Amino acid sequence: MPGSFAVLVARAGAGWEARLLADDADTELPALEAALTGEWPGPFVFVVDSRLYFVALTHGPGGMVRAMISDGALPEFLLAAEAMERYGIEGVHVDADDESEHPAGDLDLFADAGLPRTDLEQILAQDLWADEMVAEIAGRLGFADELAAAVAR
Repeated sequence: MPGSFAVLVARAGAGWEARLLADDADTELPALEAALTGEWPGPFVFVVDSRLYFVALTHGPGGMVRAMISDGALPEFLLAAEAMERYGIEGVHVDADDESEHPAGDLDLFADAGLPRTDLEQILAQDLWADEMVAEIAGRLGFADELAAAVAR
């Protein structure tokens, strides 16, 4: 998978389909939110930035957007800072030598699709790059092949 990308994953009948939205991660979040149309559960937008972290978005009640970030300790990255501000995600303050992931935001984001919070936290606690975490989530939810095909283009 490329180091940075934005992809939309949505239900398609009994399965899923994935579509590349951008082959880099500097796309504006409002433009990515606009792609959130379709049936529940999902759709999901995943934005991977420089393989260091990812942001995931989905529908919320009343038209709001639910969001999470794989590492809330990275506000120096433009997309991370924008996501934390736009979705009210509290940043995580850590020591400079702390290299572990610090997920923040709505960690129940994938629960309705079949990935409970505890399982998501296990994925996020592994020593993986962000794109590898997204691939692991995709595998658990059943759209790994569709995701791989979308980002391979």
